Amino acid sequence: MYAHKGAVRKYSPDFIVRLNNGAHLILETKGQDNELARSKREYLREWVEAVNNHGGFGIWHESASFRPNEIAGILEGIARKEQGRSFRNN
Repeated sequence: MYAHKGAVRKYSPDFIVRLNNGAHLILETKGQDNELARSKREYLREWVEAVNNHGGFGIWHESASFRPNEIAGILEGIARKEQGRSFRNN
């Protein structure tokens, strides 16, 4: 759930990707950016930060792709962040 312009909306991620080391990526795919998408991403960032601060649900990341050819780079960037963490947080 997230709020946009005073209305509470239900949130369902486009993709949840489980990485080889057990971390997760919530990936939003959008054709173009707009105010609604930015609101959704802001709440998603807050959720990911809260879950990671809790520490009991593994490691989570979030990202958005506006073009299909960006996805490989997003996954590579997350893999670099996770490189030293491999399998320790499962």
